[in-house]
Amino acid sequence: MTFTIAYARLDGGGVCLRLAGELDISTAPALNAAIDRLADEGERQLLVDLSELNFCDSTGIAAFVRGDNRASADGGWLRVTGATGRVQRVLQVTGLAEVLRYDADTPDPTSPSAP
Repeated sequence: MTFTIAYARLDGGGVCLRLAGELDISTAPALNAAIDRLADEGERQLLVDLSELNFCDSTGIAAFVRGDNRASADGGWLRVTGATGRVQRVLQVTGLAEVLRYDADTPDPTSPSAP
């Protein structure tokens, strides 16, 4: 299975990262690199859309935590949305659904109401 990251600007600032495929030990470094690049470019608000992600292991979870810590240190945030099935279950079991203010509904990244 492949892993891809697509980007969309959020109205009002920030970036939506749309993840697809499997987020695991072999693909988490790509997510870390994407988050680092965006942070280095001054992005402080990151919405991570998981609606097309079908697998996430502990290294994926660690990437979300790392991204949230980096964004928070710079006065921003990382939020996740759109998870289903096993990915949603992992977020709930680990407690990250609450920490990352998980929202099951995927907002339109061009909507002014996106977080």
